[in-house]
Amino acid sequence: MNAKELGVRIEQRRKLLRITQADVARLASCSVPSVVAAEKGKPTLRLEILLSILRVLGLTIELAEQGNGDLR
Repeated sequence: MNAKELGVRIEQRRKLLRITQADVARLASCSVPSVVAAEKGKPTLRLEILLSILRVLGLTIELAEQGNGDLR
């Protein structure tokens, strides 16, 4: 999943929950422009803000190893 795809998922979830960007911003203690940036998949959004927005929407990010996991 890339940043744009993540943004689409965030927007879809917000709309499914029938809450506004302003509601998300208030609950996530961030600005409306930050919510807009998350929904547009802006890669420069601070991770802390993104995680807060995801928490409000009931979403999580899962980390998984790619390939064989050999870091050499």
